[in-house]
Amino acid sequence: MAPRGAQGLVLQRHDHRGQTVLIFGRDDVTYLTSDAGEAALAQVAGYPLTDASRVADVAAIRRGFAERSTALIETTLLRRKAAAKLGELADVTGWLFTDDALQQATAAPVARHRATRLAGAVVHDATCSIGTELAALRSTAATVIGSDIDDVRLAMARHNVPDVPLFRADALHPISRDAVVLLDPARRSGGRRRFDPRDYVPPLDAVLDTYRGRPTVVKCAPGIDFDAVRELGFDGEIEVTSAGGSVREACLWSAELAGGGVHRRACVLDRDEVVTDAEPDDCPAGPAGRWIVDPDGAIVRAGLVRHYAARHGLWQLDPDIAYLTGDHVPAGVRGFEVLDELPLREKVLRQALSHHDCGQLEILVRGVDVDPDALRRRLRPAGHSSISLVITRIGSGAGERTAVFLCRPSPVRR
Repeated sequence: MAPRGAQGLVLQRHDHRGQTVLIFGRDDVTYLTSDAGEAALAQVAGYPLTDASRVADVAAIRRGFAERSTALIETTLLRRKAAAKLGELADVTGWLFTDDALQQATAAPVARHRATRLAGAVVHDATCSIGTELAALRSTAATVIGSDIDDVRLAMARHNVPDVPLFRADALHPISRDAVVLLDPARRSGGRRRFDPRDYVPPLDAVLDTYRGRPTVVKCAPGIDFDAVRELGFDGEIEVTSAGGSVREACLWSAELAGGGVHRRACVLDRDEVVTDAEPDDCPAGPAGRWIVDPDGAIVRAGLVRHYAARHGLWQLDPDIAYLTGDHVPAGVRGFEVLDELPLREKVLRQALSHHDCGQLEILVRGVDVDPDALRRRLRPAGHSSISLVITRIGSGAGERTAVFLCRPSPVRR
């Protein structure tokens, strides 16, 4: 059973996975923040709600809480998801969320990183949603305020970060001055991603026009087209950030906030490494050295592979491919020790894997149309050792070839 709207209609939708997702209303937030709602949430939190128990658990919750059961169940499940994503940022066990808001919420390490860059500033989060960024900023910013046009999310933010001043406002109609404006346009609708920045809510072009000449920080999807952003008139810094081994976001820092001469920045939070396009990019291409290095995704996405290579004394296998090679592995990075170079012929690869007693096979591919999972199944490794195959294109035109490097993966080097 789901909550009812003003006309008594059930307010819910199906996400891209076909699962039913509750559309929260103000009455849901009012109930969930009441003494009765908090007591009910405490009871529902005691149910496992696992795949094995869900049918029985939901039936029991519905018997106890009738029309409020869906809001209680959804909130309990979202809190559990949020613990892994946001737990390092704040105690979110009592927070309120919507499904879309949690999906778009900034992961804790990234939010803390941004808050550090904004330390000491007056910051207005003009699309504050349920308050994730505010929770990070309140410990670093000189002053922080939030606003959002969505009345339900704003009500949730008032519950989640009660110590931050909040206002209801349209981000395209500024309500602050002399503040750094943080914006996070919605990039999802019904659980689906929006890829064209003009389809963001509010649209990225409108955001940039509205705040042109003001210090702004705008979150974007990591796959955003950098050229398209420049065509919209953005002339600041594009920062790509990774955490937990994944690229999390691209962030636009206006020229007023960008580092001196920096237009592209990659931040690898797992090892606290920053690479920018203000650094040298002298990087030759040549045959494989002792090691192959696959740069972090933030470095690749930011187009800073050559800068990273120059910093660490590495070189490229091919000028157009992101794999690097050298005689050492940078600290904090996993490398692949080259044991042999082979052609892309499955019989040859199968024999080589057998010779090295390969049982656990990792396949990395760049520049070549190869499905790693399908190839792994066909090669049928059955031994005991761990082997990596690095498959890549080398050269172009008549001299183009596909190379397969049989490697022994290393642990991360400190």
